[in-house]
Amino acid sequence: MTDDAIRSRGLTKRFRTGQVAVDDVDLVVPRGAVYGFLGPNGSGKTTTIRMLLGLVQPTSGQVHLLGAPMPQDAARVLPRVGALVEGPAFQPYLSGRANLARLDAVDASADPRTARTRSDDALERVGLGAAADKRYRQYSLGMKQRLGLAAALLRPRDLLVLDEPTNGLDPQGTREVRHLVRELADAGTTVLVSSHLLAEIEQVCTHIGIMGRGRLLLQGPRAELTARRGARVVVRTPQADGDAAVAELRRLGLADAAAERPVADGSVTVSAAITADTRDDAPDDGTHEARPDGPAAQDVAAALVRAGVGLLGFDVHRPSLEQIFVELTGEGFDVAR
Repeated sequence: MTDDAIRSRGLTKRFRTGQVAVDDVDLVVPRGAVYGFLGPNGSGKTTTIRMLLGLVQPTSGQVHLLGAPMPQDAARVLPRVGALVEGPAFQPYLSGRANLARLDAVDASADPRTARTRSDDALERVGLGAAADKRYRQYSLGMKQRLGLAAALLRPRDLLVLDEPTNGLDPQGTREVRHLVRELADAGTTVLVSSHLLAEIEQVCTHIGIMGRGRLLLQGPRAELTARRGARVVVRTPQADGDAAVAELRRLGLADAAAERPVADGSVTVSAAITADTRDDAPDDGTHEARPDGPAAQDVAAALVRAGVGLLGFDVHRPSLEQIFVELTGEGFDVAR
């Protein structure tokens, strides 16, 4: 269990009322990944995160962070982990800088001689340099969230766990957090980001986990998950070539190829299911989609041309993360827990 930044096995939390908040979750977050932890409100994301960090005792199951068992090795592991969970808690009458200094002072492994530098660097990194001496109670919701991020970044971290980090941020702040996550990942930090903002997750994450009603419904590399759910090649061709296009696609192994009703301009659309290429060297530019045991999209286009099919348009439509999310969770807000 040492190859992953986070790994849980059978992680379960059952409350005294009998309610199961988290049910048998096997979470796998590879080192160096940006893992988007998705789910509707109440789906068990935050409870899972609290168990990962040793803040809540699981009813059953195991957790390893950075290769070490939790909570047994918490004292050794947690200094290498930065976290923002369920909104930051700070002293309202202290400034942002003073709040960070207070947190830094309780870290026995931190060098007190560089405490001011660490605090100032963290504040600048999240865009709070100009408000460093402003009292926390005067901060807006977005500024409070930024200060929570700064607290998580006081020290270099091997793992960063962020629960709804863009809560309360305006679009500019959200973009800055997205850029910060990418910057941290490029520097080698593993980042787990819990969110219900699908568009933001889709832009930044390399891996995805989707929670629903306390269970982990799906997880894996983002590109592979969209590939696994299937994509479609869509060809627009002159009506006279429609049958030939269908025949050629079926010859290539795309068995469900079918033509739609011709349109007024004399063209017809032919589509067929095709699974996206998941090879490591495949460019993620929307043109290299393929079945693992079949042709790449550009090979399909070339075969159609060789068969004498006139191409007026060629595209590959793959499911978005939102489509997968809705398929697995419904609308995503009618959650019993």
